[in-house]
Amino acid sequence: MLLLLGTPLSVLGLLVRSWAAGSIDKDQELTTSGPYAYLRNPLYLGTFLIGIGVTVAGGASEWILFFLAYFVAVYGTTMSIEHSRLTKVFGQAYREYASSVPSFIPRVLPYRSFGGSGRDGFRFKRYCRNKEWEALLGVLAMFSFLTLKATFGWFGF
Repeated sequence: MLLLLGTPLSVLGLLVRSWAAGSIDKDQELTTSGPYAYLRNPLYLGTFLIGIGVTVAGGASEWILFFLAYFVAVYGTTMSIEHSRLTKVFGQAYREYASSVPSFIPRVLPYRSFGGSGRDGFRFKRYCRNKEWEALLGVLAMFSFLTLKATFGWFGF
């Protein structure tokens, strides 16, 4: 049953990460469209959803708590460092963007900028260049393991 609850969360996370990875040219231009028009860190939101989905599917509540603590510690720090770096790289354009677009919880209406990029939308070439297929393979491996565990009670869990 928990496998059925966790799977859609992880699939949603993969979709968010895929959309984000296919919409950004990292460190080349400030991307403010696509998922970046709703939040500054869609890749991290996708990772969060994948992680929650996997831990829910695994069925151990202590792993959910561990994941939440880990995510806040690691990604909270990462987002702060990234914010500082992007401010240095993109200056006032990033400051204006950051003041209008939340870091992690999506806004309802998309941000409209005059200087951002990514207006050409999702590109599969960017998705591949950003190696997002690695996340897909990782999630497939985890859910294969969890399905075997649920079906056969393997691995002593």
